[in-house]
Amino acid sequence: MSYLLGIDLGGSSVKTVVVTPGGETLARFNESFDPNRRLHFAETIRRLLDRVTKEQGCAPARIGFSAPGLAAKDGRSIAFMPGRLEGLVDLDWTNFLDATRTVNVLNDAHAALLGEVWLGAAKGLTNVIMLTLGTGVGGAAMVDGRLLRGHSGKAGHLGHVSLDMNGPKDVCDMPGSLEFQIGNYSIGERGSGRFVTTHDLIAAVRAGDSFAREVWDRSLRALAVAIGGFTNVLDPEAVIIGGGIARAGDDLFKPLEVLVPEFEWQVCGRRVTLLPAQLGEFAGAYGCVAPQSD
Repeated sequence: MSYLLGIDLGGSSVKTVVVTPGGETLARFNESFDPNRRLHFAETIRRLLDRVTKEQGCAPARIGFSAPGLAAKDGRSIAFMPGRLEGLVDLDWTNFLDATRTVNVLNDAHAALLGEVWLGAAKGLTNVIMLTLGTGVGGAAMVDGRLLRGHSGKAGHLGHVSLDMNGPKDVCDMPGSLEFQIGNYSIGERGSGRFVTTHDLIAAVRAGDSFAREVWDRSLRALAVAIGGFTNVLDPEAVIIGGGIARAGDDLFKPLEVLVPEFEWQVCGRRVTLLPAQLGEFAGAYGCVAPQSD
């Protein structure tokens, strides 16, 4: 049987899917690696390829790869990602895996959106953006059925838009960014040191803590303002929201359903739809072999 192999590289693990060209999942794997060992991630991926090839009885018809960082223009490697996973930048995956067909390399957020469009919450949509709320805020955008990549490959970094020009700078030197306003990395500062994670914050909100409610409401308002702005620039049918913070469920989505219309320019009464992501941690693995990924 012909199958595709999607590989999504994270900070300390590799998510892999074995899937038919029609989108039927044959197998999924989540393998850990040591990020402090140079190229241990690459060795782990090679072993996964060997294992899948043996189990399926043949090599994959196509391999896709996604990872943090910016993909090279030729789509064969990650061209820019400072400070993490030594050896990843400029590693040509087609050569490394001895693939007979080019291994298509994508940014992980780009791949996650393509996965949701192919098999998840955004199935069938052609104008959609995705936000992943976690340690930071990842993003990607599709306009008229085309993934936005941009001149250098950084298009879709929606977490790095400024909501406060006087706020602290984020990792991209953007002051008061959406990532700072709701990302887990800044919860200590935003919560006056009372919360270790956003999940702690939400638990306090559910317990009736008024200070926690104030912090969470401020974060949600910032997110709603940003989404309203994105609709003016990209005009999506839907906004897909994923990442660890999205596990807050109704505590996230119900307030957003009220807040976003305050800041959205609703042309002819049309409102953007807010949808929870469906593919979870495997979205990028599916997306890097999605039909739109080539």
